[in-house]
Amino acid sequence: MAIDRSRAITAGGVLAILCAIPLVFISGCSDGKPPSSERADREGQVDATNKNGQTPPRIAFVTNQIADFWNIAKAGCEDAQKDFDIVVDVRMPTEAEVTEQKRIVEDLVTSGVDAIAISPLDAANQKEWLNGIAAKVPLITHDSDAPGTDRIMYIGMDNYLAGRKVGELVEQALPDGGEVMLFIGRLEQDNSQLRRQGVIDVLLGRDSRPDSYDPVEGVLKGDKYTILGTQLDQGKQERCKEKAADSLNAHPEMDAMVCLFEYNPPACYQALKQAGKLGQIKLIGFDENELTLQAIKDGDCVGTVVQNPYRYGYESMKVLDTLLKGDRSVIPDSKFIDIEARTITKDNVDSFWDDLKAKKSG
Repeated sequence: MAIDRSRAITAGGVLAILCAIPLVFISGCSDGKPPSSERADREGQVDATNKNGQTPPRIAFVTNQIADFWNIAKAGCEDAQKDFDIVVDVRMPTEAEVTEQKRIVEDLVTSGVDAIAISPLDAANQKEWLNGIAAKVPLITHDSDAPGTDRIMYIGMDNYLAGRKVGELVEQALPDGGEVMLFIGRLEQDNSQLRRQGVIDVLLGRDSRPDSYDPVEGVLKGDKYTILGTQLDQGKQERCKEKAADSLNAHPEMDAMVCLFEYNPPACYQALKQAGKLGQIKLIGFDENELTLQAIKDGDCVGTVVQNPYRYGYESMKVLDTLLKGDRSVIPDSKFIDIEARTITKDNVDSFWDDLKAKKSG
């Protein structure tokens, strides 16, 4: 099920949310410490009670793994905590594994969290589980959606259109066509499927078709561009680097590496550097890893398409806080808040990076 991109963001939807008991802020897996002690261990958190003498709601932001991308989102969550009367709990699975993400979320629910924002690792196969969580606490998705579930709404970008922006960067880098290899963590996620398909459709000269997916196996050949394959690394940067090196050996005629997760461009950059092929083979990135941005400045990376993880964090906290107060006006008719992707090249990388540093520094 694709996102309805034709509808504007307006107030709508009906949801009843009841806050039953005051909740305290704890750090996740219980270690036997009383909640008040755990709260005291957290620097920079809000006081146990608000100005009305009530315990502020605890809102969790759950990612799909550890990455610098998510540290930017965490900064947005922490700024939201300063602006709203909430306690934020950011959780990052150590590995991009469904079982680890599930354990974290169930621990949060058991500990009494008030609301959750999550980037699902495998939305299609997590549907029943996500619906169970949504029946217990207000649940929204960010970064990657879970269409067809009972989540309230999705906050993020249109990943298919972002993929098309990546395809346009490839066209700029190789106007006469060429042979391209795609690199991405995994394809169980809704965002990765859409992102990959957007790139493919542009390079093969197709109109928009976000509901159709090309197989991973085999070569995809168009009039100008040939997509040699899609290399999957299951969220592991070192594995991506190995696959990039293997691809260079197997396809000496390759013209470009297209990287679709935040850690993919740095991994491919290292493989190209070791092979002495930086600049010879075009590198096209995704997200705002510092190595990627520096490579753009140095001319070793054509460009990158960035999300806005800071706003993912901030808006998720803002929306859930508003919902917990009983205000449903933040739910758009489309159930989708579109935080548009941007293309970063040498022309605008300095201003973008300066702004990013300012956000991360708080």
